Amino acid sequence: MNQVILNKKAQKQLRKTPAYIQANFQKWVRDVERLGIEEIRKIPGYHDEPVSWYRSTRLSRSYRAYYVEQNGEIIIEVIGVNNHEYKKIR
Repeated sequence: MNQVILNKKAQKQLRKTPAYIQANFQKWVRDVERLGIEEIRKIPGYHDEPVSWYRSTRLSRSYRAYYVEQNGEIIIEVIGVNNHEYKKIR
């Protein structure tokens, strides 16, 4: 079973997000803890992907949660939640 923790920076960032993003994040946390991170990565809607030394998952079109795995995928530390700007192609 996986455990999800938020570092202080992520907690502060999450408090500043809209309520629906907080709800989406809580759903992701429940899914990770229930199914495991490996199974969550297979769900296309989360768009889970590697980014440098950490991974990111989509909470909405604009918001992403960034996380690192510790202790062989036992603990998922969320290191950031922010509004990711997508560039529109004209």
